[in-house]
Amino acid sequence: MLGDQIRNRRRELGLLQVDVAELAGVSERFVRAAESDKPTVRLDKLMSVLDTLGLDLTAVVRGDR
Repeated sequence: MLGDQIRNRRRELGLLQVDVAELAGVSERFVRAAESDKPTVRLDKLMSVLDTLGLDLTAVVRGDR
């Protein structure tokens, strides 16, 4: 899940949640929510966290349903 990737990358970089929050301009609570895969996080804030961690979010076309 995305939250696992965020947490793993943060740890790889040796950052605390509070560090990421400060660098991304979001609250520590938001970082915790993103790492917990909360389904209602704001996309603009999520993108800031991802950018801070050097991660990209991509969309792919799913197979026919």
